[in-house]
Amino acid sequence: MKTVYIFVLAFVIAAGISSCAPKSDKITTDLVDITTTASGTTPSGKDPVMKFEIEEHDFGKISQGEKVSYAFKFKNVGGSDLIISEAHGSCGCTVPVYPHKPVAPGQEEVINVEFNSEGKHGVQEKTVTLTTNCTPNTKVITIHAEVLVPVERGGTGN
Repeated sequence: MKTVYIFVLAFVIAAGISSCAPKSDKITTDLVDITTTASGTTPSGKDPVMKFEIEEHDFGKISQGEKVSYAFKFKNVGGSDLIISEAHGSCGCTVPVYPHKPVAPGQEEVINVEFNSEGKHGVQEKTVTLTTNCTPNTKVITIHAEVLVPVERGGTGN
């Protein structure tokens, strides 16, 4: 009987400690119906599906030091909430801003991508890799630009 009492007391203490754990800002999947199995198969139509209007954007010719941005529009055409857990640019000059809340089936959203051409020159291709709960779980969107360096005029003149 004493052993059972100690076990119950230990359980109560452990439960109390875990309920006082600090909350996290990260998105959890506790309330989202994720239907993918370990084998990668899912019931038909249940997965979230991220469909972009376009997956590449060309800014054309821009001046060195110019900051440009583009909003990549997408829609969840799947059957459950779509979650973007991370978005990373291929370098520090490419910064994505993405929705941090689940995107419901049928809902449209955007990924804003800003490119800072400071210190860049010539043809540039940068990517943003999105980590999602779709299958496959990564998606890459791409931007292009030709960065023109201003010609410095020297000389003293006559």
